[in-house]
Amino acid sequence: MLAIASSFRRVPGYLDTPSYGLPARATATALRRAARAWEQGTLDPVALDASVERMRAAFAALVGAHADDIALAASTSQVVGMVAASLPDGARVVVAAGDFASVPLPFVHDPRLTVDVVPLDRIVAETARGADLVAVSAVQSADGAVVDLAALAMAARVAGARTLIDVSHAAGWMPVAARDFDVVVASAYKWLGTPRGIALAAVRPEASWVRPVSASWYGSDAPWESLYGHDVALSARARRLDISPPWQLVEAGAAALELLASQGVEAIGRHSVGLANEFRARVGLPAGASPIVAVDGVDPAALARAGVKAAARGGRARLGFYVYNDERDVEAAASAIRVAQAA
Repeated sequence: MLAIASSFRRVPGYLDTPSYGLPARATATALRRAARAWEQGTLDPVALDASVERMRAAFAALVGAHADDIALAASTSQVVGMVAASLPDGARVVVAAGDFASVPLPFVHDPRLTVDVVPLDRIVAETARGADLVAVSAVQSADGAVVDLAALAMAARVAGARTLIDVSHAAGWMPVAARDFDVVVASAYKWLGTPRGIALAAVRPEASWVRPVSASWYGSDAPWESLYGHDVALSARARRLDISPPWQLVEAGAAALELLASQGVEAIGRHSVGLANEFRARVGLPAGASPIVAVDGVDPAALARAGVKAAARGGRARLGFYVYNDERDVEAAASAIRVAQAA
């Protein structure tokens, strides 16, 4: 049992973290407090800058970056779109077949770019052949397949390829060396447990080629002195790419990220992948490397009738095991699967 497990309200059978993570009690409390302050007119946007900085620091700790590397966004696709717009005309981009659509679509729909789609198990080899940019999810949303990030980083370094890694299904449980890549982005409402509407990106200092396509006043080092005019100087750090914060969400976001950072991704990964592999063993699947499990031939509606919350993805039931799950959830899911397969 993880030390932080008691920080969450137990929801028996909840195995849908790949769709959205459950909030810790402190996260939900912070969200309610912000809503109350908003309603009462006491919300202080300037004071909430401290919560944004806490998010930068905690996310950096979770993905192996520095706080100055972290940019604030609203969604993964926003960051991917900014990267796409920063590439030169005619750039060749390599993406993985079947990846979550927000990763390839900004490149596919930019007529200036050439996009090559390759099987996931060929992504490292294709990177080694050379490309202007490689964009891929570290862990696949549909089935939990894991990319060898160390091998990908090495191939990109040797080939001189720029890199964008979506860690929306990796950050929080899988160690990531963000400074091995140009841009590492996560939608934080999944495994990071924040409210929806927060995304964070680690942008290494050498990636100055990423342009602030959505430049805002908050991209300045002194944002509250940069509200007006055309001559605002943007930061030299990653915050040059910031959007303005969703004020009602940032305190809750900081609480969520700090809780995970206090436990550490290695311990969270051992717990979460361990539960997933216990489940795999009980339903006759081989061990895997991620907490996401896809099961063929099972309707998630049948699992729901047994009190197990999962999702339907690619014609399969998708389950995800995380910090607030335990052996009771493994047994409930395995029993529900066996019943569904026997029906």
